[in-house]
Amino acid sequence: MQAETVRPYTKEDRQAVRAIAWQTAFMGGPASVFFDDEELLADLLTSYFTDHEPQSCFVVEDSGEVAGYITGSTYVRRLNMVFFFEILPRLALKAFFRAALLNKKNFAFLLALAKSFLNGEFAAPDLSREYPATLHINLKEGARRKGLGSKLMHAYLGYLFDKKVAGVHMATMSEKGASFFKKEGFGVLHVQERTYLKHITGGNTRVYIFGKKITL
Repeated sequence: MQAETVRPYTKEDRQAVRAIAWQTAFMGGPASVFFDDEELLADLLTSYFTDHEPQSCFVVEDSGEVAGYITGSTYVRRLNMVFFFEILPRLALKAFFRAALLNKKNFAFLLALAKSFLNGEFAAPDLSREYPATLHINLKEGARRKGLGSKLMHAYLGYLFDKKVAGVHMATMSEKGASFFKKEGFGVLHVQERTYLKHITGGNTRVYIFGKKITL
């Protein structure tokens, strides 16, 4: 039996990372609950990390296959600049040519997302000075509860420590994710209520923003 292996991301892992992002995008479950275009959503969730800052990403292999990942950035302000001025316009154009808005499920989600944004539900304190790094961590369903998330986190935090990054923050809307981050020594920095999934869940979604200091 092959042991689990955590290693730096390589370009050969790109498709596996995108597939896992799609499989876990809805509170650890498949994104098909709220969106029907896997390519577009995978672009949205992963393209900055895999294409612009791959050196800050790690994967874990289980039985020789990529079973999970951490995608990260050492400086979230740079991530936001690239995302809003390069990635998002390209995705909007791609969505137009793929007729993504003609799909009822996609349209309902994007309309709810836009309303949530315009209502100020994404407003959050600027954490980039004390916690300049960020991350996203996801594991396949069958790879959970085996300690692989902790192994990925240890590798990424070690990477940030070597880079002398002051701290890292991230958001989760999963209660299980919140419990994991607390177990890994992260503290709650901010809590928000968002409505953009209300048409699916029947209620507001609580989003937790966690942070952890790396170096002084």
